[in-house]
Amino acid sequence: MAVKVLVVDDSGFFRRRVSEILSSDPTIQVVGTATNGKEAIEQALALKPDVITMDYEMPMMDGITAVRHIMQRCPTPVLMFSSLTHEGARVTLDALDAGAVDFLPKNFEDISRNPEKVKQMLCEKVHSISRSNRRFSGYGSAPSATSAPAPSAAPAAPRSTSAETRPSRPAPAPAPARAAAPTSHHPAPTSGAPKRKAYKLVAIGTSTGGPVALQRVLTQLPANFPAPIVLIQHMPAAFTKAFAERLDKLCRISVKEAEDGDILRPGLALLAPGGKQMMVDGRGAVKILPGDERLNYKPCVDITFGSAAKSYSDKVLAVVLTGMGADGREGARLLKQSGSQIWAQDEASCVIYGMPMAIVKAELADAVYSLDDIGRHLVEACS
Repeated sequence: MAVKVLVVDDSGFFRRRVSEILSSDPTIQVVGTATNGKEAIEQALALKPDVITMDYEMPMMDGITAVRHIMQRCPTPVLMFSSLTHEGARVTLDALDAGAVDFLPKNFEDISRNPEKVKQMLCEKVHSISRSNRRFSGYGSAPSATSAPAPSAAPAAPRSTSAETRPSRPAPAPAPARAAAPTSHHPAPTSGAPKRKAYKLVAIGTSTGGPVALQRVLTQLPANFPAPIVLIQHMPAAFTKAFAERLDKLCRISVKEAEDGDILRPGLALLAPGGKQMMVDGRGAVKILPGDERLNYKPCVDITFGSAAKSYSDKVLAVVLTGMGADGREGARLLKQSGSQIWAQDEASCVIYGMPMAIVKAELADAVYSLDDIGRHLVEACS
């Protein structure tokens, strides 16, 4: 059965081009188009598409406002188009907070220069998010830079580099309960209280759905969280700095985009820069390498996990969150062989149950937890 898509963009050229690209796939049907957010809501209610592609900047109603209304009235997977700029990154992260599932760069030059590559990427994204879990009430309510209490709301105070003296922020309220997801064909291990250990590193890998998932996990950690953290999120180079800044505003721990030579320390999370690879060494230093064109993912979870296994043996706690594909599985295998612990996000709370499923299917998961429980269990395991 064809995936039904609604295309939303105020540019007539872009609407036509996206519609042509999608219609060239016999398994995708463009059921309608809209020129602004207000029309998008009306068309979503009338046509009930499987996927909506959404521009941000439109007359009458912008894309983020439209996404919020759609998630409240007829939850539907939304693929945002974004410019590869710092401002484009900020807007895209707001859209993901509002409930969008994923994003693609809006690049007219690529459409003209590499039509086949653009077609493959766009159609693959549409197919993958059409199969995503549609429980967006929880995902749309994650703390955001625009909705959560932020330091700018109060008189400015100097930022301290000490985790212990960093201002405390309240943890977010639990998300609304989600409906049960389809039962996986690969039963997960029973997961009770986490195994406590003096971990030298917590490593978290994720992809589609990851920005909101990471917000939910990291905002539950106290400022004096006792272990260093590395984060690997599949994301373009232009986005990771803005994402790290956003997390740093929301969290009680410190978060920054990793730079070559950064030192791991408790209460600090280092985010792998987009377009590059991040490795850790036994001295507690981070090494940033150019992205290898032979690798599908830049950054790649397997690369970081593998270096952690080599450097820290059995003293790593690795977590694999929502995402497409199987990145992280082979790195987790190396960690498991070294005696480290591997956790996977459960199917019911994933936007895309791909990466965690690969961990469970390979029988590498020591525990499987709901997204809203992972932060709490990290605190218990590392205390």
